[in-house]
Amino acid sequence: MRLSRVAAAMLAVLALGVAGSTTGCTRLVDGAAQANGSKPGSEITGDGWGIQIGYPDAPARIEFFTEPQCPACAHLQHESGDAIAAAVGQGRLAVIYRPLTFLDQGITEYSAHVANAMFLAAGPNTTGTAFQAFVQDLWGHQEPEGSPGPTDDALSAMASESGVGAEETDKIATGKQAIDSDQLNEANAELLSETQYEVSTPAIYDLVGEEVVDISDPDWLAKLLATPRS
Repeated sequence: MRLSRVAAAMLAVLALGVAGSTTGCTRLVDGAAQANGSKPGSEITGDGWGIQIGYPDAPARIEFFTEPQCPACAHLQHESGDAIAAAVGQGRLAVIYRPLTFLDQGITEYSAHVANAMFLAAGPNTTGTAFQAFVQDLWGHQEPEGSPGPTDDALSAMASESGVGAEETDKIATGKQAIDSDQLNEANAELLSETQYEVSTPAIYDLVGEEVVDISDPDWLAKLLATPRS
């Protein structure tokens, strides 16, 4: 089941391209570098529930499941975010960010608000490296779980400072609705549950090697990039 979903997701991606804590946050649930002169971009995936950054045919490709209020997700961005940005910029890595919002728990809209801003940030005016910088800024300014979360103005300022396109930044400032957060969480939780029993973040899935990445290994990204890819 997981393999068929991955294959469908990658076909959609390729079509678009042509045209502090180390424990996770959990909820139980029933090639070669690009040779042309263009910069790696950002776009919403064909299924509508992810944001891809980087060249669609990059030799290493991953799905990154993350929750805006998850401290372990913030830790992973702090430790690996710069290396992710460098690999995306070099054309060696493509990342599909798949946000989840289960820590809102019907109490706050923190995660939904941040996830919505991520989808607004993706677009033709935002490079993959700028989007990655925005992600690092979002998790770098993470507030405690249950907090109201950043305002539209704060999100817009982070986007602008990260290099997100002006048109996309303006949409963030106005709070334009880009996603249904409940549907987003359900769709990405279902996809993640096809690889592991728990919906636990952060989680990274290697779309080329078709396996879950061991992010407890501090050299996980270097090893992923060093693995020969067909």
